[in-house]
Amino acid sequence: MVRPGSRACRFRLALLSLSVALSLAPIAATPALASPDGVADPSDDDSFYCGQRHLGTWFYCSKPKPEEKAKEASPLPSATAQLDAVTAELRELKAKAILDPSEENIESYIRFQRAQLDRSSMFADMWQRAVWQHPDLDYTLQRPVSTLGKREWLDDRKESRDQTLAALGHRYGLFYFFAQSCGACEIFSPILKSVADSHNIHVMAVSTDGGPSSVFHNYVVDSGQRERMGLHDNVTPAVVLFDSETHKTIPVGYGVMAADELMDRIYALVATQPGKDF
Repeated sequence: MVRPGSRACRFRLALLSLSVALSLAPIAATPALASPDGVADPSDDDSFYCGQRHLGTWFYCSKPKPEEKAKEASPLPSATAQLDAVTAELRELKAKAILDPSEENIESYIRFQRAQLDRSSMFADMWQRAVWQHPDLDYTLQRPVSTLGKREWLDDRKESRDQTLAALGHRYGLFYFFAQSCGACEIFSPILKSVADSHNIHVMAVSTDGGPSSVFHNYVVDSGQRERMGLHDNVTPAVVLFDSETHKTIPVGYGVMAADELMDRIYALVATQPGKDF
């Protein structure tokens, strides 16, 4: 038994004090680091508080990192912009190859050009396939381009044109402006008379200079008809359709025209809608 106040008792008390001092040393010896604004920085890990005491989620042993904003994806350029970029690149490579015709520059231009030709060929092929599969997109069904189809289309059109012109005289007539001094009128007058006679269309011949016509003997002298119809200056010969129902005039054309051309124009003006033949 150790007596109080003895040397052994004092030695044991000293050891106990040393043990307590060593156990408290981490708490006293580890000062909290302050941030520039004087506030302790919670990002400094503390082995005692964070490791041994397990203070919970409310105590941040490490400073939480701010959430990074999701980067917004930049919108893709429009198709027009992309195509413009391809065109610009092709021009740049071509200019570079011309100004500095090295093997590398020429090869770069040829390869890029070939890639665009392949792309163009793909477009043309897909276009053709789409037209084949969708008849409403195939213009050749309305206006054939093959030799056989075009011949059949022209025959049908000629038959329809002749039928239309045969019934034209019941509603329409022709004003024909000529001049005695007009050499082209001497060539065109027999053509016009032949077309009019074959389709029973009445022609009112009007002399712009007062001179007679060797073909149309029953002519009249221009007394303002040309101006009232809004015809251009004194260009002769000139042919104008007159609609007896609406009392409207429709200019057909000026100068010398072949018979087929004259009939095609009249047919187009009275029997077809704009854009049908194109």
